[in-house]
Amino acid sequence: MEEKMHTKYINDDGIRVPGVTTILRLLAKPALIHWAWKCGIDAIDYRIRRDKASDIGTCAHHIIAADITSFGADLSEFSKATIDKAENAYLAWMDWCKSFGDYNTIASEIPMVCSSYGGTLDWVIERDGKIILIDFKTSKGIYPEMVYQLSAYKNLWNGQVDNLDKQIEECYILRIGKEDGAFEQRKYTDLNEEFCIFEHLLGVYKMQKQIERRK
Repeated sequence: MEEKMHTKYINDDGIRVPGVTTILRLLAKPALIHWAWKCGIDAIDYRIRRDKASDIGTCAHHIIAADITSFGADLSEFSKATIDKAENAYLAWMDWCKSFGDYNTIASEIPMVCSSYGGTLDWVIERDGKIILIDFKTSKGIYPEMVYQLSAYKNLWNGQVDNLDKQIEECYILRIGKEDGAFEQRKYTDLNEEFCIFEHLLGVYKMQKQIERRK
């Protein structure tokens, strides 16, 4: 999961609340542990590789968001190598758009907050009368915590008073390859169980913070 850099989420009471990705860090990620182990075997500093991968994902998000909104992307902070990899992901996104058919963009890169957490939704569109949430990933796979994240974003959107007449009915995780330029999509309609897991994680996060404050 790519963290939305430097985003602060403040609820209506003026209280700063955690972002979805911060809450999901409570989960163990076996694939990430194995990846870090493999880096060690290959004498590679996993932190350097992780940061480079994060830069590519962030850069790809910038390029795609700029294309959706028709605003130019400021890529001055990224190296040419990073931009080249991010452009592979952008080309994968373009191929996916062609296969997906006609749609209208409702919102892109929109930060949202409820009373207890916040998050930034990648893309909300309308197609065939349905409101659809799409979350971009540049990872090598689609993992369970990504679906929990998607459920939290769907709840954020649907819980807003302004969105009562445009509730999200379908969700997609769109994995766009930064190496091969290929794409993989997974569609979700019922995310109730995944959101239940997220709510439990949110409860654990709150309890941990309470304990920390008492120390």
